[in-house]
Amino acid sequence: MPSLRTALLQSSGRPGAVAENLKVLDEAAARAAGAGARLLVSPELFLTGYAIGDAVPVLAEPAGGPGAEAVAEIAVRHGLAVLYGYPERDGQRIFNASQLIGPDGTRLANYRKTHLFGCFEQEWFTPGEQTVVQADLDGLRIGLLICYDVEFPENVRAHALAGTDLLLVPTAQMHPFQFVAESVVPVRAFESQMYVAYVNRTGPEGEFEFVGLSCLAGPDGTVRTRAGRGEELVLGEVDPEFLAASRAANPYLHDRRPGLYGSLA
Repeated sequence: MPSLRTALLQSSGRPGAVAENLKVLDEAAARAAGAGARLLVSPELFLTGYAIGDAVPVLAEPAGGPGAEAVAEIAVRHGLAVLYGYPERDGQRIFNASQLIGPDGTRLANYRKTHLFGCFEQEWFTPGEQTVVQADLDGLRIGLLICYDVEFPENVRAHALAGTDLLLVPTAQMHPFQFVAESVVPVRAFESQMYVAYVNRTGPEGEFEFVGLSCLAGPDGTVRTRAGRGEELVLGEVDPEFLAASRAANPYLHDRRPGLYGSLA
């Protein structure tokens, strides 16, 4: 099975300007496809911006709304899958969500952030209730989490037990928590034996300072590609053969003793 070339779009776009952010996404998709990528991952709430305050309920839309339709057009035009973050409206509730659109424009998976970080998110969003959301792409099982979710090892282990090969984590990682991108994410990839694509916003936005440092971490705990602190598009390979070999050499899932862990729940 060939590797899945994955592009990580590190950008904050233009907060509050959906049309401008779709343009940035379209341009990034063109560059990624030109470099042979089959998957493009953008940051948390990329469609609208993160620190948009009162605009959250104004810009929120259903999973199948105009944003999804526009991203589907981008995916089809460039022939690659696209993961984007957006505020999802479902009745009176709004979720911090991410959606994976396939190369043919099909909506493959939609995930609602289960662990909300800080007062801003807890004020505007309802927490999701489904831990493991997955889809298949080019023979790989793709899983979705968002930002703070990956800092809970239980979430990533749940994906490992469900067979996730590549975990996509759009994020809005801010100063002074850059150690998550630098250290926690590679450890999560190693301890649960999967690839993790962690894709961040960058620069100042409202009261926040996003740190960049997006990365693709492999199941051996090494970072295969890493962005700096500014706007950037980086690419990395998700190699199924290496993943299988790593799982054989590091049998954490096989050697688990679940009967001892009941108190953790």
